[in-house]
Amino acid sequence: MTGGLLVVRPGALTTVQDRGRPGYAHLGVPRSGALDTAAYALANRLVGNPPGAAALETTLDGVSLRARAATVVAVTGAPCPVRIAGRPAAWGAPVRLPAGAELEVGRAESGLRGYVAVRGGLAVPPVLGSRSTDLLSGLGPPVLSAGTTLPVGPEGPGPVPAADAYGLPAAPSELLLPLRLGPRADWFARASLAGLWRSALRVSPRSNRIGLRTEGGPALVRARAGELPSEGMVLGAVQVPPDGLPVVFLADHPVTGGYPVVGVVPPGPALDAAAQARPGTPVRFVRAR
Repeated sequence: MTGGLLVVRPGALTTVQDRGRPGYAHLGVPRSGALDTAAYALANRLVGNPPGAAALETTLDGVSLRARAATVVAVTGAPCPVRIAGRPAAWGAPVRLPAGAELEVGRAESGLRGYVAVRGGLAVPPVLGSRSTDLLSGLGPPVLSAGTTLPVGPEGPGPVPAADAYGLPAAPSELLLPLRLGPRADWFARASLAGLWRSALRVSPRSNRIGLRTEGGPALVRARAGELPSEGMVLGAVQVPPDGLPVVFLADHPVTGGYPVVGVVPPGPALDAAAQARPGTPVRFVRAR
C-alpha cells in the first residue's frame, strides 16, 4: 500500500464500494456494491484499475480528500464541479492529484451519486471477499468520517486511458423501469395491476441504498388477505408493503422479506438510472421484453 487519502469533508453519505459480495444470501448477507455499476466501472477504467477495485460512492454533495502521495483520480457518475488544490479540474477524466493537494468533489448538478476512483484502488480490509460498505448489515468499512485516512493499493500495470465518460446516460428526467411480473403478482387485483402500467409515481425522499421507494400514485390493491412467510429477495425485486406503493430493492436490500413481490426489474441500465434518480423524479413501470 502506498500513500493514502485523508478525508477532509466526508459529504452527506460517502461509502467505499466495489462489485459487492454476491453469493452469501444463504448466510443473511446482502449483495451490496456500487449502485450505478456503469459509472463505477468507468471510474476504475479511467485510472487503469482492474474492474473490481474499490472506489468511493458519494451522495449529492460530494467529498473532499487530501492526497498523502501523488496519484491519479477520476470522478464519474452525477456531473459535478471538481477542483484540485483550489483549481478547476476535469470531471469524467483521469487527473493527477499531487502529494498534499486536496481533491474537492462538489455538489451534483444532476443525478445523485458520484464515484471517485484512485489509481491502485482503496485498500481497506475486505470482508467476505468485498470491500463494500453495507448499510443494512453493517459489514465492510464504516461510512466516511472526517480525519479518516483511506489506504490506497499499489498501482497495477493497466494504463490510464483516454476519457470516455460522455458515453454514460444523463440522470433520468423520468425513470422507466422494465418490470417482469411475478412471483406474487397474483396477490394483487387484476384491475389494479393493469393500472400499474399507467401509474404516475414519483421517487420518494425516503429512498436509500436499500430500496427506491415510490409515492404519489394509486396504491396497488391486494386480491387476497394475510401475509406470506418470509422468502428470498433478489436485486431489483419490487416489493409492495401494506401502503400499496412499490419499493424497488437496490444493492443493500434484505435477503428475505414477507411482503409480496409483484415483479422484478432486471439488473442493468434501469437500476443504474435508479441510482441517479432524485426525489420527485417521475417513475413509470413498463413491461420488460
